[in-house]
Amino acid sequence: MIHINNLALHKSTASYCEFHTEQGNILRIEAHANGVYRLRCGLPKKLDDAQLSLRAQQRADLLLARTEISGEFECEAVDDGWRLKQGNAGNIVLHIQSNPFRLAFYHDERLILQTAQDFDASLATQHDADEQSNAWSIIWQLAADETIYGLGRTDGGFNRRGQMLVSDLSQFAYLPLAWSLQGWGLYANSLNRVSHHIASEDPDSYRIQFEDSVLDLFIFIGDPSEIANQYSALRGRAGQPPLKAMGVWLQQQEAQSIDELAALSEQLIQAGYPVDTWSFAGPSLVPFQHDKLSLDLDEQRLGDSRRFVNDYLKGGRHYCLPTFPGVIAGTPLFEELEDRGWLLTEESGKAFVFKHQKEQYGLLDLSYRDAYRLWQERHEQLLEETETALSIVMPIEIPDGVYARQEETGAMLRQLYALLLEQSLFAASSYGRTPTEGLVLRASFSLSAQRTPFIKQACEQSYAGLQQLLRHQLSAQASGIVGQMHELRADIKDPNLYLRALSLAVFSLGFILPADTQGLPTVFDQATQEKIKNLMTLRYRLIPYVLGIIEDATRTGLPVQRMMPLAFPKDKAAHDYELQFMFGPSLLVAPILDESDEALVYLPEGDAWWDVHTSTRYEGGQLIQYHCDNHSIPVFGREGHILSLGPEILSLNDFNSARILDEVWMFGMPEHNPVVMRNKIRVMQMQGSSYIKGLEGLRILQSEGLEVKRRGAEVRISRER
Repeated sequence: MIHINNLALHKSTASYCEFHTEQGNILRIEAHANGVYRLRCGLPKKLDDAQLSLRAQQRADLLLARTEISGEFECEAVDDGWRLKQGNAGNIVLHIQSNPFRLAFYHDERLILQTAQDFDASLATQHDADEQSNAWSIIWQLAADETIYGLGRTDGGFNRRGQMLVSDLSQFAYLPLAWSLQGWGLYANSLNRVSHHIASEDPDSYRIQFEDSVLDLFIFIGDPSEIANQYSALRGRAGQPPLKAMGVWLQQQEAQSIDELAALSEQLIQAGYPVDTWSFAGPSLVPFQHDKLSLDLDEQRLGDSRRFVNDYLKGGRHYCLPTFPGVIAGTPLFEELEDRGWLLTEESGKAFVFKHQKEQYGLLDLSYRDAYRLWQERHEQLLEETETALSIVMPIEIPDGVYARQEETGAMLRQLYALLLEQSLFAASSYGRTPTEGLVLRASFSLSAQRTPFIKQACEQSYAGLQQLLRHQLSAQASGIVGQMHELRADIKDPNLYLRALSLAVFSLGFILPADTQGLPTVFDQATQEKIKNLMTLRYRLIPYVLGIIEDATRTGLPVQRMMPLAFPKDKAAHDYELQFMFGPSLLVAPILDESDEALVYLPEGDAWWDVHTSTRYEGGQLIQYHCDNHSIPVFGREGHILSLGPEILSLNDFNSARILDEVWMFGMPEHNPVVMRNKIRVMQMQGSSYIKGLEGLRILQSEGLEVKRRGAEVRISRER
């Protein structure tokens, strides 16, 4: 590695500075947005966007939703280098030191983040045989007690310290955002392989290595909510799911016919359970024809496709159709596409044959414009005028030695392909819909996973499995994902486990039931089934709130379930309670994930908390031992907030879009506008009272000590006298 030390300021503007290095590279630092710096280092031609090929520019645009520079800073020369001041009062400062090279970020004069000092250089590059940079490394200093969050799904504790992760290898379940409670976040912007060594080589350093000709790193300065906001604005906000996707899903089983699925669905409904989405099993229901370049609905499984579209997809229920960009090997179409160069290839140019169980197939090269267009547009045509979701039916593992049309291979191809596949399917599922609403269900992460939140998580049917599931969900959602779904399977021998699992699922993005008589809640006794129905009723009443959280995520980047460090960064005591979470801004959920009926609940400081079940008020900053039978779950409302609930319904076909709410629950004196879909409720405070508009016709459950007076379209909440 060649160490970068000496810098010379070459150019300074209000939005960026360029420094020359001894090796002929340029270090370019941009004020990308307020509190966001972008560091790029490489040869001049590699940093000149005007010299990028169209292909390279298209790849870059896939990663960033916001490419323009919207911030400004002031560059000031100092004795040992330069200071770049950002923020309304210049309170965010980057100090650049030359010889030796050093970066240090300050917020309100407090050191937030700095490059490591215990190495020959904290910035280095590696050259290939042609003396071109092909790798970069930057090393950051970690405080002794600093915790690092994000970077995807984790099996153990949320702190990533001591770990090594690789961006393109599926075993790491990687997502590209890292952040610290010190007040910084990092995003490594590359389709090539990025490795994160988080105190895994040295106990107090964090090395990020780019296997790329350019180092491209975004640094966010702020608290975790500000980082989430800036990150999602930079990378792309979450897409909205359709309303009908928010109900109970029923998953077709392998070799189960549609008639069998329909009969089981009807049995559930007759037994008093809701079913709003059918999720079809693989293989793809939108396969390529064997002898011509066409994608059509699989009539062998569905019968007449026109009838299926008219009777099902354009009906009242929501559907999720599996699809896959594979072409069966040995068919006339495979040979035709191999000749055209529309399939991913071996180095020789022959189509690469992938194998999954008994299947052998080629993968459509979605990096080729004509192939991508055919794939997306045909799905759009098939789903037009429907509210139909799509699922990626099989995992896609692209080994080294596979090539796309423009020579992308290895890590770049693995990450590029996942981006293109998800982007094309979301565009197809949301085609023609305003506002944009679509859904792509899949099991793996991509670099753009924050844009399409419906990721299906596996869950072992045990208490340990439930705890692992929650850790997976919270760690992924602290990495930029809005939310996830999982399958909920019954076991007649353990109704308590099912009720605890369902209680957790109620306070998540959503869940799926297997279309298997032995895995459905109907296996339990009547008393258990009544508890299950009550929990499902609560879930449906919460849907306006859940959709409100997702709408909020499109503005703030904050997820549905928020781990305690993300929700309460300044309350250090809260961070130890890794199996508690905030469900949106209003509800603290402390699920019981063992055989007991007891939970040790920490109520974060700074707010009071109201027990949703008993209306008991607790001061924050304390631990309570909480008893909760298995028909419920410990949930606390945050003082000053309002929870808006819909009516009791058994199907989203009964959802009245003109009257989405039935009642509101108040946790103390209302201070904040509630989070709810299509929110029209506004809270204003004046002279010790709260005045609320938008509660016409709704029942109001106020907290003890408050009185409610309606004045036309306005409600006044005041203290009892």
